[in-house]
Amino acid sequence: MKMKKVVLLGKRKAALADAPDPKPKGDWALVKVHAAPMCAEYKHFLAGKKMEALGHEAAGEVVAVAKPGKVKVGDRVVAMPLHGCGDCPLCNSGEYIHCERKVDFAKIHGTADGNGTMAQYILKPSWLLLPIPDGVSYEKASLACCALGPSFGAFQAMEASAFDTVLITGAGPVGLGGIVNARFRGARVIAVESVPWRVERAREMGATVIDPNSRDPLKQILKLTDGNGADCALDCAGTPAAERLCLDAVRRKGKVAFVGECYEDLIIHVSDDLIRRGLTLIGVWHYNLNDFPKVMKVIEESPLDSARGKPLIDLLISHVIPVSRIQEAFELSASHQTAKIILKPWE
Repeated sequence: MKMKKVVLLGKRKAALADAPDPKPKGDWALVKVHAAPMCAEYKHFLAGKKMEALGHEAAGEVVAVAKPGKVKVGDRVVAMPLHGCGDCPLCNSGEYIHCERKVDFAKIHGTADGNGTMAQYILKPSWLLLPIPDGVSYEKASLACCALGPSFGAFQAMEASAFDTVLITGAGPVGLGGIVNARFRGARVIAVESVPWRVERAREMGATVIDPNSRDPLKQILKLTDGNGADCALDCAGTPAAERLCLDAVRRKGKVAFVGECYEDLIIHVSDDLIRRGLTLIGVWHYNLNDFPKVMKVIEESPLDSARGKPLIDLLISHVIPVSRIQEAFELSASHQTAKIILKPWE
């Protein structure tokens, strides 16, 4: 049997290809993917990188296991991003995302097929397949990966609450997920974003939005916080300018979390930023696996937007696209005129 998977053939060229159906072995299970969110893969699409395995987020149904374990055939599950060894202290504590013992998927399975989630089937260790509650759709359950995960982990680390004003720089899919998480906690949200489509979506979600290209965004943030600054700041933009704004715009003893990937240098002044202002800086990739039920609560009990009474979680999904239209999906993702895009691998 052959499954369909997404591949990148060159600059701005995506397609579907056939691949052998993966076979589970050991503690790995075979999952039929029903929802595969798109993330930052559009960067490879624009750069012209050829790739045979794409995607790291999925929700689906267990269809085969090699041996009895933590999941069984028929289970509806969220496949957590990436892998961990499953044995080290980090994995055992739920912080598998930081595991230092790299899992070589191709060495274990003899192929890369089954590793990328933009496919009809994936292979995953059973302990990284978490149960979807009854009544939660595959599409919404898949938001428990990168749409909600990084910001949820960040707000847990910063202990954000209803008493706080939260600053979020970058209102792409991850930043919009941050608004959902912050609103769920009852926090007030100030977002910084320049793309008109995302500005409007952030406002629909209840955030006050500031254009970073407008006159003195720092001054505007301070004015909105009575001159004190935000209690917490979350950078989802992944640029030194946005990161620096987070540092400058939080109050003394404030907390800043970084989830936006950035490979450029950020200037931090140890005396002025850390010692004298007492800031706490936190790097966050994902959330602890033990918090999965809490993330599901955010999905199940999402607050409503004030204008239309629509659950905020619904606004986090802007497009659901059949994988047969993968070229269109990548073009759309690259346009930044979206929240989270969900691919349907069987359509």
